[in-house]
Amino acid sequence: MSTGSADSPATLYGPASLVLGTVALIAAVFAGFLGIAIPLLFGSLAVTFALLGLVRKLNRGQCAIGLATGSLSVLYPIFLTAALSV
Repeated sequence: MSTGSADSPATLYGPASLVLGTVALIAAVFAGFLGIAIPLLFGSLAVTFALLGLVRKLNRGQCAIGLATGSLSVLYPIFLTAALSV
């Protein structure tokens, strides 16, 4: 009796975090035109998926890049807003 496919939805944590982190970082660069909602939302989703992927040890390289780009895209608008409000 076969056990079925070895693929699971958890294998998509790495690519999802990589794509969301990249889109969030690009949106963070253009935060003056787009606003800060898109980088914050996509960046936090990228960080969440990256951490879930790192815990399950699936696609660790993609998860690490997604974690880095996602965290940069979350922190950049926050620091930019704090620097400009002083």
